[in-house]
Amino acid sequence: MKKIFYLSIIALGLMNCAQKQQFPDAAFPLKVADVAPDRPMSSAMKRAFQHYEAPRLLDNELYTNFKYTELKGFNYNNGDGTISRRDPSKIIFENGQYYVWYTHRETPLPPQGKGNANDTLPSTDWDLAEIWYATSKDGFTWEEQGVAVTRPPKPQPGWRSVATADILKFKGKYYLYYQAFNAPSGTYDEAKDAYDICPVALSVADSPDGPWKPINKIVIPFGESNEWDWRVIHDPMPLVHDGKIYLYYKSGMDQRDANRKHWDCWGLAIAEHPEGPFKKHPLSPVMNSGHETMLFPFREGVAAIVGTDGIEHNTIQYAEDWVNFEIASVTQLLPTAGGLFSPDAFTDSKNADGITWGLSHFINAGKNWKKQYSKLGRFDCDLSQSVNDPTMKRSNVLMPNDLYFRYGLSKKQRERIEKENNQRILNQ
Repeated sequence: MKKIFYLSIIALGLMNCAQKQQFPDAAFPLKVADVAPDRPMSSAMKRAFQHYEAPRLLDNELYTNFKYTELKGFNYNNGDGTISRRDPSKIIFENGQYYVWYTHRETPLPPQGKGNANDTLPSTDWDLAEIWYATSKDGFTWEEQGVAVTRPPKPQPGWRSVATADILKFKGKYYLYYQAFNAPSGTYDEAKDAYDICPVALSVADSPDGPWKPINKIVIPFGESNEWDWRVIHDPMPLVHDGKIYLYYKSGMDQRDANRKHWDCWGLAIAEHPEGPFKKHPLSPVMNSGHETMLFPFREGVAAIVGTDGIEHNTIQYAEDWVNFEIASVTQLLPTAGGLFSPDAFTDSKNADGITWGLSHFINAGKNWKKQYSKLGRFDCDLSQSVNDPTMKRSNVLMPNDLYFRYGLSKKQRERIEKENNQRILNQ
């Protein structure tokens, strides 16, 4: 009965809208410049002019394609799964070179699953990991410099694994925020009724080369019981805005269990100082999609690359006020866990230029889940005011035919279709 009531209300609303619909006096003009601002339009055309930055992709500064390049300088032990690099940080340029930090795992065997993990064998690709860093003169060839943040002694946060770091430069010091695991990833926490519980930790240094001193406390507290971020806070990503630290993070509502029955969203926490205290924005979550946080200052606001997961995945979004995001474009082949080279990440600019490249990771790089590892790669794009690359704005990027056929139906799906076909023949 309640459902019928709601449907009636909706139908009545649609009827009222139809009665109030205004129609233009002339046909839609040929040239975009001739479209009057107050012209009555269909919903789709109204979105093109009012919702997006520009009705044509070529004119949209927040639309781009992504192109990828393999990196030089990293050894993956012939792809046997014992060495992995993933979850790159933002990239910064200091001392005449680029710096990036990332999750580095080097174990005797590839990931073994939580049931077979021990003190030397990892459960997942990011278990038993440390945070390493590398430098580059050109962003294509990298020189690995070694460990930046190692696992602390038990029982300090991160004694099992430290992973998914991001960098902040603030008032002459450098800060690394990262996830600190106290159990093999995939372990169930009875107290929290969830998997993969790890707080956000922090280390500080006077130089991007370290040494890094851990601040032995949880930087962003979990929410209270039954709040959206009670059980999970992942992917901390700090930016500077209005002289404060704006730290975006991911959490998952509903059931974060082995079946992934959860809803990934992004929250925002703000602090006067990198060590906190951080106050969560009352409108959090501020993003309804995206498996990893990827944001960069753009103009006076902040833009977000929303990759996998969620109802608005494969979009680039923009929030002029740094809180209320709207879709700016829809695109494809977005980076996974991208670490962006964002020159204005810490400048507090009121007209930030944007980005043109970064690093991302590729999971299951060896195409063998029994020897699972991830590797880093470079992506290039045009999400910058100062760059004008029309080749990055094309919408007809074609994939090879075999790529589509590779993701064909499973045996179970084919059996279902065969059963349906046979049933139709019997019903004739």
